[in-house]
Amino acid sequence: MSESPSPPDPRLLAIGLQIRRLREERGYSLEQLAERSGLSFRGLIYIEHGRRNLSVLTLLGIAAGLGVEPGRLVNHIGGEPEKSVSR
Repeated sequence: MSESPSPPDPRLLAIGLQIRRLREERGYSLEQLAERSGLSFRGLIYIEHGRRNLSVLTLLGIAAGLGVEPGRLVNHIGGEPEKSVSR
């Protein structure tokens, strides 16, 4: 029996869906955005499906390729509450 792959992290999936939404709004194909962002076609597919953890540089490249501020790709995501650090 083979194990099914684990579901993507919801935060990565939310970023991927936002990238896809913005890409489609602009009428870009996956190939076009990959070229504009300096990514591989396959890498972009993994990102849009929440299967790849983006580096900051990758996120910046995608934002530039879409012509948006990087925050547009992540500001809609609710993170876990920050834990206070006692000193």
